[in-house]
Amino acid sequence: MVKPTRVSNTIRAHREQAGLTQAELARTVGVTRQTLIAIEQQKYSPTLELAFQIARAFGVGLDDIFEYPDTSGAAS
Repeated sequence: MVKPTRVSNTIRAHREQAGLTQAELARTVGVTRQTLIAIEQQKYSPTLELAFQIARAFGVGLDDIFEYPDTSGAAS
């Protein structure tokens, strides 16, 4: 059983707002639709390079798409 990633994302919301299908976005960033589905469903964390490509496909920064929980206990 695959352990889900702790990295959350808003890819689906951005993709739907942009009017893109999973296949179109996957083609744009150079991955398979299945890979994109796994990332959207938080079953797989993208490489840093792929994360940048996804963010740039929407014209936003990495932290607009991806979030990693702060487990240090420090206040933000």
